[in-house]
Amino acid sequence: MSILDGLASVLFVHAHPDDETISTGALIAELVARGVRVTLLTASRGERGEVVPGPLSGLEGTDALTAHREQELQCATDALGVAERFWLGTPPARAAGLAPRLYRDSGMQWIRPGVAGPAEDSGEDALTTAPLAEVAADVAALIEQLQPSLVISYDDEGGYGHPDHVRVHEATIAASRAQGVRFAEILHAPVTDTEWFALDDRLDTVTRALRCHASQLTVDGTHVVHSGGQRESIVTSVGLRVL
Repeated sequence: MSILDGLASVLFVHAHPDDETISTGALIAELVARGVRVTLLTASRGERGEVVPGPLSGLEGTDALTAHREQELQCATDALGVAERFWLGTPPARAAGLAPRLYRDSGMQWIRPGVAGPAEDSGEDALTTAPLAEVAADVAALIEQLQPSLVISYDDEGGYGHPDHVRVHEATIAASRAQGVRFAEILHAPVTDTEWFALDDRLDTVTRALRCHASQLTVDGTHVVHSGGQRESIVTSVGLRVL
């Protein structure tokens, strides 16, 4: 029996705009095609993202980048067929009795090729600075509201070590367990107890969604070129492991 069998709704939880498409765009498109209602919770606006060289490069480090990345996310989620999306810290993704808050991108630095670590100047309002219990309570509030069949987010390494991804994993698995909802982690290499999905037929949909994130990446055929120049194939295969 597949993890995806019998699902009515799935909540994806990601750290920044573009993460939903880069790592799980094909899976989202597959679920939508199966008639599953897909919702998305995004933790931050990706305020500290590096902008690709070109006409949008002047946005880097400005408040205008925040608004632009919000628009990019809307474009991408429309392309993927996401039914509804939410921001962490904004009701209904905010614990009862707490004033809304904005979780900012914590930033990162490369500690070795392909592996990220914490930035030296995350800031007082960064996602990783906030108490884990508060972040988890906000995720739990949305899970309670939506009652999804399954929650999907990063593994304990956050995919490649970005501190925001790791914090989202920690908060989401805690929130899912508190609400009694199944949690599945995203894996990009087959390991024990992983169900693997090869979704090459969703490439066109993912490519359209990726093009929406033009401040962060460039689509070159079947490859993505990131703002730092890193080049990788568009991800159309993904593994899920229920924890």
